[in-house]
Amino acid sequence: MKKASIFILLFLPLFLLGQEKAYLLMKARALTESGKPDEAITLLTGQGTEGLDVPVLLQRADAYISAGNYSGATDDFNSANKLSPGSGEYGLARIYGMKGDASTAVYHLERCLGSPFKRSEKEIMLDQAFASVENKTEWRQFWKKEWYTQLEKGISEIEYYVSTGNIDEAKNLYSGLAGQYSGKPALLYGNALINFSSSRYGEAVKILTSLLEEDRQNDKYLRLLAKAQEASGNYAGASDTYTRLIHSGNSDPELLVSRSECYRKTGETGKAVDDIEKYLEFYPSSTRALSIAGRLETARGDNLKALEYFNRNVRLHPSDPQCYIDRANSYFLSKSWDWAIKDYSMSLDLQPDNSETWLNKGISLLNSGKVDDACFDFRKSLSLGNRKATEYISRYCIR
Repeated sequence: MKKASIFILLFLPLFLLGQEKAYLLMKARALTESGKPDEAITLLTGQGTEGLDVPVLLQRADAYISAGNYSGATDDFNSANKLSPGSGEYGLARIYGMKGDASTAVYHLERCLGSPFKRSEKEIMLDQAFASVENKTEWRQFWKKEWYTQLEKGISEIEYYVSTGNIDEAKNLYSGLAGQYSGKPALLYGNALINFSSSRYGEAVKILTSLLEEDRQNDKYLRLLAKAQEASGNYAGASDTYTRLIHSGNSDPELLVSRSECYRKTGETGKAVDDIEKYLEFYPSSTRALSIAGRLETARGDNLKALEYFNRNVRLHPSDPQCYIDRANSYFLSKSWDWAIKDYSMSLDLQPDNSETWLNKGISLLNSGKVDDACFDFRKSLSLGNRKATEYISRYCIR
């Protein structure tokens, strides 16, 4: 047992697993998106060659591309292909697309479309990496060939109809496909998507759970499952699903925000705070994350800590009315009425049609003994459609 523990301590930095690996990838992605690709490359390279599995190689390749180092990116995509055939082909196609080499771009794109890492036609067509080759003969000839089955095309259409709220068309299309492709995983996913969009969350969860028994790390299935669990009120289940996504080595930091929200709703405020603080390590000036962090601290009774986050948000984003509202609400809860009034006023200067802010400012004024000013705010709130102001007007403003 002791030898095993020593082995883990010595080699854990090399074999990044689960959550820590996900944090590494998220950090690298955030650095790349923040215009610091060289720091991302250094971070990922520091793991040693043994730690460079496919997700790490692909993330570092993206950083190399952002740094303009296509040679480094090409090496990493090729290394990824050796570990998992096809995993680096789309990245290679993008590189040659950006270089304007249509022939080599379509060569790698063809290999991608024949692999388990096949990308959708929509994703490829919207990818600006291919902008410089889309009018070239090789590119046009490539798309004359049918690269997608009727089922794949049908599922893409279902996704489109669902995204535009046209559920009836999605159902009709699904019915047409069901006779020929009954039992196919892609069709079952389409059915789950339709059920989710029709608020039949339990049925969607049932289908997706079955699909994940055969394809345990399918990102698309897991994301839809988490959304269906949240929508059905199963926040504990959704947090577990987000954990599965994170442990799979997913580099999407937004998963932390989603899991944090689930933890908040299950009363696991400490875990919720941990996730938001980790997200803030990646995006320290995120308006949304700072707001969530402050509200979480308020929920667990630490108004001073909450104010630290809210103050930071106001300092970083002085033209965002919600930043002032968050801080005002914190002052409101601690009955610091004058400070609350000041921040509500600042918010209303930026967003004068917020009826709830007028109401809360009125309540703060009322508690400060400024009844006439409070009544003005209550009437303003009511004029903007807030019926809650009626009670205050009838009680304090009708003489």
